[in-house]
Amino acid sequence: MAFEKVHASGEQVTSIRMNPAKTISQFPSSSISQLPIPWTDYGFYLDTRPSFTFDPLFHAGCYYVQEASSMFLEQALKQTTDLSKPLRVLDLCAAPGGKSTHILSLISKDSLLVSNEVIRSRANILKDNIIKWGYNNAVVTNNDPRDFQKLENYFDVIIVDAPCSGSGLFRKDSEAIEEWSLNNVQLCSQRQQRILADVLPALKEGGVLIYSTCSYSKEEDEEIGKWIMDNLKMENQVLQVEESWGIIESDCGYRFYPDKLKGEGFFTACFRERENKETSSFRMKGKLQKITLKDMQTLQGWVKTDGLDFLSFLQKLHAIPIDLSAEINFLISRLRVVNFGTIVGEIIWEKFVPDHALAMSLIVSENVRKIELDDDKAIQYLKRKELNIDAENKGWHLVTHGGYALGWINVLSNRINNYYPKELRILKD
Repeated sequence: MAFEKVHASGEQVTSIRMNPAKTISQFPSSSISQLPIPWTDYGFYLDTRPSFTFDPLFHAGCYYVQEASSMFLEQALKQTTDLSKPLRVLDLCAAPGGKSTHILSLISKDSLLVSNEVIRSRANILKDNIIKWGYNNAVVTNNDPRDFQKLENYFDVIIVDAPCSGSGLFRKDSEAIEEWSLNNVQLCSQRQQRILADVLPALKEGGVLIYSTCSYSKEEDEEIGKWIMDNLKMENQVLQVEESWGIIESDCGYRFYPDKLKGEGFFTACFRERENKETSSFRMKGKLQKITLKDMQTLQGWVKTDGLDFLSFLQKLHAIPIDLSAEINFLISRLRVVNFGTIVGEIIWEKFVPDHALAMSLIVSENVRKIELDDDKAIQYLKRKELNIDAENKGWHLVTHGGYALGWINVLSNRINNYYPKELRILKD
């Protein structure tokens, strides 16, 4: 049987998704061939798996290593939603950040993504990956699904990549086989229903729910879809899928089998809210303060300020799109916010100290001083080692590789301080 054979083969499929805001013309090595993933504009299969840890462009946020099947989210969004309009999108179970970074590449700049993870340690990983991607129209939160009931009728799209029994990962992850059981399937199914029932009040009338798992079990896939339609009164949305893609249409969704396509086991389904809901009016009040004129003057030369508001939060200065200022301020008053917009830095003893997020962002000024590093020195920098480089000017410099930012150094008279974040440094030799 082909399904059993592909699982026994030990074959591993490696795929990446490019960041359209940090476009690179050629992936790490010219010897690695790339084959486009047909259901996304940004995804590619690689014929070999390189050491991503030792590729500076990976740390620069030029691409994300992601399983190919899950990139079908792009079709689900494009075929159910007008992505040219300003949208409020919730990625409910978002860590480590694959789907959230993909969403940011698809929605408009005046749209808002709330990227949530209930487990705090995983929320920090999510935050790091959102920062690396460079966009400033995201809010990272650490909330239980029921907390979003405070935002009744708020989101245009809710994505629930639900915790599941993980059978779709059997080929990729041997631990998934050891942890799987029929009892766990039932527990996951019940948890999935709770998550969906808790979060659905936050979806607007006419809004779209995109549900997915990496499970083969009907109890977590089609039966959850039927439960959504029967109990949550939603309409199933049919997507156009090319026959050549190898995706199998099921009762209410779409199944991905590794013997029929290049990807892992996956299920996704789309639904539209059809219940009549009263239009909610939100008082966009929050607790953030705009920074002072003096601080604003300090930022000149560091940040592209057009179209941005600058707010102070926990002693850090954040940049957010002006059009989203009220929205983000409001969300901070309702949710447990881990990060929002772009942290540009902080002012200590009247001197500006740039944040790593500013280096990763799309808003860092062209006027900041830069030092380009070759492969070896870039890895030394990413290991947070001392750098032996010539720098004509003292002070802060943006470290780059291939023209893409990696972080900051501060050149002093007798040494160079490496400001790459400790928690992100490369530990392997």
